[in-house]
Amino acid sequence: MEALAGAAASSALLPAFPAHQPHSRVALRARPCGPIRAAGGGGGKDDAAKPNGTPVVKSKVDPSQNGALGPVATDKSRTTSSTNSTPDSSGSRAGLFRTPISGGVQSATFAHGLPPPALAVRNLMEQARFAHLCTVMSGMHHRRAGYPFGSLVDFANDSMGHPIFSLSPLAIHTRNLLSDPRCTLVVQVPGWSGLSNARVTIFGDVYPLSAEQQEWAHKQYVAKHQQWASQQWGNFYYYRMQNISDIYFIGGFGTVAWVDVKQYETIQPDKIAVDGGEQSLKELNAIFSKPLREFMSAEGEVDDAALISVDSKGIDIRVRQGAQFNIQRLAFDVPYKVETLEEAKRALHKIIKTSSK
Repeated sequence: MEALAGAAASSALLPAFPAHQPHSRVALRARPCGPIRAAGGGGGKDDAAKPNGTPVVKSKVDPSQNGALGPVATDKSRTTSSTNSTPDSSGSRAGLFRTPISGGVQSATFAHGLPPPALAVRNLMEQARFAHLCTVMSGMHHRRAGYPFGSLVDFANDSMGHPIFSLSPLAIHTRNLLSDPRCTLVVQVPGWSGLSNARVTIFGDVYPLSAEQQEWAHKQYVAKHQQWASQQWGNFYYYRMQNISDIYFIGGFGTVAWVDVKQYETIQPDKIAVDGGEQSLKELNAIFSKPLREFMSAEGEVDDAALISVDSKGIDIRVRQGAQFNIQRLAFDVPYKVETLEEAKRALHKIIKTSSK
């Protein structure tokens, strides 16, 4: 009820939009990663927690390689840590695992302290600045009518997580939307390096905003893209995805789910994902990239480690070993939600200090 009340308050700040009824489909999902407890449930190897309490790092695994994702269920046997955990058979030190997680979305989210799927998508939409917009090719181009047309665009979000676009009337995707508003937006986590990275596909209908709403939309763009948005040239016009009909999220760590649209619209993103964004990641990397690389090298020589995402529960790290990249999750070992850059620094300092003992 509090989330719904918050959404009602935030939506009151929005301009009046045309009423377009979404074809919402309800589904559930989340993305697993590794704090100190292991994922329970069906058929996958149990992860072992390090006995001295060292924070646990979890490697993301391409969901297509995960033999069988369990059903989305609340079976208690799947939402608790295994009491018979065994070390990774590869001989890895305890705390660094690469075993695919099974047991379903809810189990993985519970066991690994991850943001729920709707929140993970809201965080991703705040942190990403560019996306692939896929429209339906219109007949006015005299070729390939009806085929999907993909293009790279920048975007911002309103308080409900609906994407806003600045589009030129000369662009093919703009003409396509004016002919048929149906489209999908594919958003990838910044620092994309492969199929183990998080991404989301948002289905919806995009319409031009009225003349009265253009200034409001421009402010959303400036807030996200800073001075870059104010330097756009020509007769660009702002559009908004008025209806979100479905959301399909792949979160890495074996996590795949359809997200409830209403839940996505009402939940608020993590404060640390909204504030600072790219600049916060740059500052964290300047301080912690080298210590994290040394921390990861205890498992095997690591050539590079870079933070690519941060939320209230932990960080995602892109690790390079030679020509091979993988994404690892490091959970904050603090009893509160991390909301500010300074809190994130303190939490990471604690992890580095603990691991050096």
